Amino acid sequence: MKTSKIITIAALSLVAAAGVAQAEEYQGVTTVNSVASRAEVNSQAVVAAHSANPYATGANAGVPAALVSQADRNAVRAGAVAAAHDPTWNLDRKAFVNSTIPSQYTQGSLAVRRAATRSAGL
Repeated sequence: MKTSKIITIAALSLVAAAGVAQAEEYQGVTTVNSVASRAEVNSQAVVAAHSANPYATGANAGVPAALVSQADRNAVRAGAVAAAHDPTWNLDRKAFVNSTIPSQYTQGSLAVRRAATRSAGL
């Protein structure tokens, strides 16, 4: 090894040793100055143990509140059926040139099939 590398390593080890020497000192056990009696603290602990966990997340969060929807159930179902029978539902405009879906997808055999399913009431 070169002398410069040895000197650099020695300097870094001295800096690391100086950093450890500046660690926090132990101040001893702190005294508790509480105005609550042991019975009051015990009753507060019982209430906290039986209440919901405010820090719970995910599966531990409990049962979520039921969602209230303003949409009619039959209207949602009809929309889902119409979307399921649409042959172009998975076409993304961004996948085509100039962001337009080509006419062969919106006219022709697919359009005829789509019109037939709409007239049949599916």
